[in-house]
Amino acid sequence: MRRHLRVTGVVQGVGFRPFVHRLALELELVGFVGNDSGGVFIEVEGPEERVARFADRLLTEAPPAARIAGVESQERGPVGEGGFRIVESRSFESARTLVSPDLATCEACLREVDDPGDRRFGYAFTNCTNCGPRYTILRETPYDRPVTTMAGFRLCPECRSEYDDPGNRRYHAQPNACPVCGPRLRIVGDAEGGGREAEGDPRDAAAEAEARGRADVGRATDLAVLRTVVERLADGEIVAIRGLGGYHLACDATAPEVVATLRERKGRPAKPLALMVPDLATAGELCRLDDAAGELLTSTARPIVLAPWREGARLEGVAPGNADVGVMLPYTPLHHL
Repeated sequence: MRRHLRVTGVVQGVGFRPFVHRLALELELVGFVGNDSGGVFIEVEGPEERVARFADRLLTEAPPAARIAGVESQERGPVGEGGFRIVESRSFESARTLVSPDLATCEACLREVDDPGDRRFGYAFTNCTNCGPRYTILRETPYDRPVTTMAGFRLCPECRSEYDDPGNRRYHAQPNACPVCGPRLRIVGDAEGGGREAEGDPRDAAAEAEARGRADVGRATDLAVLRTVVERLADGEIVAIRGLGGYHLACDATAPEVVATLRERKGRPAKPLALMVPDLATAGELCRLDDAAGELLTSTARPIVLAPWREGARLEGVAPGNADVGVMLPYTPLHHL
């Protein structure tokens, strides 16, 4: 039998098509899967019992970040094609689908960032189908690399190999990148500082690294930028960090005079400010966390969580007059570098 399935909800940017592809191959079914402006469309063909198992597992084994709102199913006449494939996306104006929010870097990617022997060692933009930017980089649906802000970054041979490999966790990961072919960090000074002070233009750094057959140039640039930012923060300056979804105004929260300067510039004399800390243990030193708060802080959403200050841990000027403080963990690998 052959069945047409339409899946709606948060099913783009979460590794749904690679999941469908692997499931169909495991069950030895033929057909195709693709994205369109309304969600994901699937046609699957094979023995009736296996097609039924496919439809069940589509719901029970979907990727963790997927949120299935509905599945429409129609029986079709068998075609007798060979194999199962991911087909080109389709776009039409009469429908819009939901796209995954940005996801905090997963443990597998963090291990690569920390591994000196890995080609993504120290790379701030490491991601896969389980994590990384989604909604922030999208220009239109369906969610495919050509309609994201990653369109200008041509995949290097190694990243292309990952992208095309159904067995790889970066299979059809649209933001896939590495130090050779992906974006780089740069720091831009204020008007007084004369503009750009250190930078790694994404295309120039990638071209140089690729020509030399290594990623050392880009990595050195990123680390130089990070060192400069750390020095600025330690010197009591305020840094605007362009992150997922907007800018994060960062300063040393343990320096009351710097916090006061931030409040003055923002015109926020009493509004509570949130603390970013490197890990759950540090958060626990500042405020009292129950199990629910800990789970929220380490979830892929990386939200700001309100929790009561610990006695003696209150930082002057951060949340004046409040018994609680907003605390959050980083959502990118920068704190690992």
